[in-house]
Amino acid sequence: MSAAALRPPLSVALAEAVDRLPRGAGWAYEPKFDGHRMVVFRTEDRVVLQARSGRIITGAFPDLADAARELAPGTVLDGEVVVWAAGRTDFAAVQRRAAATPARAPLLARRLPASYAAFDVLADAGRDLRAEPYELRRARLVEILAPLGPPLQAVPMTTSAQTALTWYETLPASGIEGLVAKRLNAPYRSGHRAWRKLRHTDTREAVVVGHTGSPSRPAALVLVLPGDDVPVVSRPLPAALRAEAGRALAPLAAPGSGTAVAAGLGEVAYREVAAGLLAEVEWATTRHAGAVVLRLREADPGP
Repeated sequence: MSAAALRPPLSVALAEAVDRLPRGAGWAYEPKFDGHRMVVFRTEDRVVLQARSGRIITGAFPDLADAARELAPGTVLDGEVVVWAAGRTDFAAVQRRAAATPARAPLLARRLPASYAAFDVLADAGRDLRAEPYELRRARLVEILAPLGPPLQAVPMTTSAQTALTWYETLPASGIEGLVAKRLNAPYRSGHRAWRKLRHTDTREAVVVGHTGSPSRPAALVLVLPGDDVPVVSRPLPAALRAEAGRALAPLAAPGSGTAVAAGLGEVAYREVAAGLLAEVEWATTRHAGAVVLRLREADPGP
């Protein structure tokens, strides 16, 4: 099958959240990295990097674009871009990289080098592999990336539920947020939640990129969640947190504005803020349900 249809924007396969690990014959397990989803397209003459939303982010990741030029033309990969800091993944650093202007991107690439954790190959030398079973695609992914090495690497995979559970218990210290389970005989289904995702905790950390309402007492925060790049509006902040958020955001005020999706309201306008604030939100929430902000903390100072 030709891979001519595999061009950006490409709808990615998704995972359904579960509260226990699927078991039995025919399941494979991968660690879930705390980063940004990214599709890599290697065409005959260039590399294109696409975020989950469909946005082209090639210019923000010149280091990964350069590395991907070593891939054979006609290769399309799906995976997660991460930044490692002090032995663990740093989602705030990934977001800083993703939001970089073309002028600043090369500097950040040197100071915050990115890694690409690939978990699927959708096309190989111009051949569309999406209809092939995951087991075959996984084997081909390892063959493609093994000669290249970092920063392009295949995520670990096991068919042992016991090994997967060991990962689940031991890897959170490295910033691994959980496990993804996939059927060995399943095709790659763009836009469908055919995979299963077991998260390690009930909360996750998001990057604050803006707010709605008064700058001194924001009504809600605008967040970018791990694995995604589309800003979403949190649920309304409680009174005590509104005052705290106003104090934390005061030194981060920026002149820009944008629109983001708010649960039950659709697109709403918001004011942008500079990087520097993280929000811990309820893990079970989705972009459609609205994230509940539990607490705030300053991001680690970036270069």
